[in-house]
Amino acid sequence: MEAETSTFMGDLLGGRLGVDAFARYTEQLWFVYRALEGAAARRLADDPVAGPFLRPELLRTAALERDLAHLRGPDWRAGAAPLPATAAYAERVEECARTWPGGYVAHHYTRYLGDLSGGQIIRDKAERTWGFPRKGDGVRFYVFEGIPNPAAFKRTYRELLDGVRADDLERQRIVDECKRAFALNTAVFHELGREFPLSA
Repeated sequence: MEAETSTFMGDLLGGRLGVDAFARYTEQLWFVYRALEGAAARRLADDPVAGPFLRPELLRTAALERDLAHLRGPDWRAGAAPLPATAAYAERVEECARTWPGGYVAHHYTRYLGDLSGGQIIRDKAERTWGFPRKGDGVRFYVFEGIPNPAAFKRTYRELLDGVRADDLERQRIVDECKRAFALNTAVFHELGREFPLSA
């Protein structure tokens, strides 16, 4: 599965896949972020564990929708479909949002901090490979306009993580859920690699 991940992203970032692969990847992100930012997650706003992490400057769903309209046209929703791995990922995020704030934080952390870091490499490559306007439509998902200093934001975020009130057992459960989040994300890449098997 690790090899599938590196193959798909390597081909995508190396310009060996077309913009349709980038659009399909963006579509899968939309399903995951709808789960991260949906009604179940919004109900955690006052939760002592998850609430401090729900920051409006992180919200990505609207940006993804604008990117998808640019990539696939105004009727993009009609053809949007999650891969099985994406559906499983989104379902797990929603389950944690409904039943386990600490688990939700694990998914929140793995997605948003990854977007603030490695996501910028994807944005840069996409702009150069497919000619998107710099930080414009097509790559707005990767542009955090409300976060002028990502490094400082990530430091603050990690301080919040360190301050989560939880015993050792709960902290280990959260760490394990982070690992599960990575595995769920890897499964999405695995299926994307099968759909776009250039390096097979």
